[in-house]
Amino acid sequence: MTETVRLSGMLYNSRHLMKPKKRAKPHPLPVDALVYPRFSGIPTFMRLPHIPQSEELDIALIGIPFDGGTTYRPGARFGPRNIRVQSAMIRPWNPVLKINPFEKWRIADFGDLSINPLSIEDTYQRIAEQLGEVLRSGARPVCVGGDHSILLPILRAIHKQEIPGAVISAVRIPMERR
Repeated sequence: MTETVRLSGMLYNSRHLMKPKKRAKPHPLPVDALVYPRFSGIPTFMRLPHIPQSEELDIALIGIPFDGGTTYRPGARFGPRNIRVQSAMIRPWNPVLKINPFEKWRIADFGDLSINPLSIEDTYQRIAEQLGEVLRSGARPVCVGGDHSILLPILRAIHKQEIPGAVISAVRIPMERR
């Protein structure tokens, strides 16, 4: 029997554990809040450095600022930017799981993928291609969107790579105000 652990919206199955990449460089760590207050600096996911080279990462935090698939309430394109700002409050140590993921894996803000706000077809192609490059490098992407339509090109990119034992987890965080 295998044990499955939920960690920040991602699933890790004990049969297919993610092994950290061996690198000579130190792991990227969040900016120290005692040196730079949480309200200062350039916003990145969890105050991690911006590293757009996926081959240097175990986990790439990726923004996909697209809301061209929505019909009634646009604005989801601002999701990655606002999540970067709000994630400044996240602490490196998780007291419940007793883990600091930033010490175990090389995690950084990869940046936003290129999208075309005027064409859903072109955007889907761009997302699938760019995410394919990230997957081929061996990094695991954690994508933060935009609207729900971005899941289709994400799944297409993962399917194209044919990753054995891949576990896909989708977390929907509704941001609509009623």
